[in-house]
Amino acid sequence: MSYLTPLLEGGVYHFLWIAFWFVIVLTVLVFVHEFGHYWIARRNDVKVEVFSIGFGPELFGWWDRAGTRWKFSAIPLGGYVKMFGDADASSGLPIAGMNQLSPAEWAVSFHGKRLGQRAAIVAGGPIANFVFAIVVLAVLFATYGQPFTPPEVGQVQPGSAAEAGEIHPGDVITNINGTDIQRFEDVQQIVRMNPGVPMTLVVKRDGQPVTLHVTPSRTEITDRFGDRHEIGLLGIGRSGVEYVRRNPIRAAGSAVQETWNLSVGTLEAMWQIIIGTRGSDELGGPLRIAQMSGEVARGGVVQLLWFMAVLSINLGLINLFPVPVLDGGHLLFYAAEAIRGRPLGQRAQEYGFRIGLALVLTLMVFATWNDLVHFWRSWSL
Repeated sequence: MSYLTPLLEGGVYHFLWIAFWFVIVLTVLVFVHEFGHYWIARRNDVKVEVFSIGFGPELFGWWDRAGTRWKFSAIPLGGYVKMFGDADASSGLPIAGMNQLSPAEWAVSFHGKRLGQRAAIVAGGPIANFVFAIVVLAVLFATYGQPFTPPEVGQVQPGSAAEAGEIHPGDVITNINGTDIQRFEDVQQIVRMNPGVPMTLVVKRDGQPVTLHVTPSRTEITDRFGDRHEIGLLGIGRSGVEYVRRNPIRAAGSAVQETWNLSVGTLEAMWQIIIGTRGSDELGGPLRIAQMSGEVARGGVVQLLWFMAVLSINLGLINLFPVPVLDGGHLLFYAAEAIRGRPLGQRAQEYGFRIGLALVLTLMVFATWNDLVHFWRSWSL
């Protein structure tokens, strides 16, 4: 029996629906990321030879007036921008014989640019992902509205952590562990990320501040995709929920804040996985993203755009990790170059990229294995 049976349970139509939205979501996010590299490279007069969505054999493409080959390739699991002077698509090492280039060729090569220019080009990809997320969220907040619920406790479950911590209905939570609270969603985000962690809450009760101490209970949940997560719960309910439309300026500011919150939350979750306080089975790979893309698309445009914004943030964060092959690895090498006053030796860079590639491939295999286990469990249930 195939481990991919859950993807096929709904028949050919279901599978094609998932595949279609997976390709759409990934193509948009990869284009945004690679266009960030491309745009800054062109602003710095670097010749871009190839802009590829996907890897492997070319399916179709075209040349632009600047001599760049824009193409779609057969394997839709990423993409790349290859610049003049690169030995390969990773932009890690220059071609052999760089010192034999003419002055005109050297001037338009990536490796002929100043350190700051190269760093800006590499950082352009992750920056584009964050900008894309901010723009999408700002549009959603200005049109559909931003989820907003006053941080007022509507109900307290008997026997819950909230009851043990003497939280009462009607309390308005204003601060958690030194972080000011503006809405109920802020409470949810902080509490869910900290199961079993003691917290100090400041609530407004009858107009007066009251300091409380509470420890969120550890609770395992299964989401609609069949994933199991351990989260923190206080056992409180909100007083109501509403979507508030923001004016364009307020929407942009709220989008920046939400992008920051999502980034911090993602990094905290990954750190908890590293230190063992959160299960590593929450790491998902391409198969999980494919399944979620299809499911979220059924929920409508708003849910799909929100999903793409979150994925874009994750893509930007992952690419900033200081691992050779990823953008963060390049920036790490550039930092070493700035400190040393000269680039690292070619052998050191080669070993770094080999180690980085091994780490990335290991992570991909691990995440894909998690996906297969996840699908197997879903099918078994």
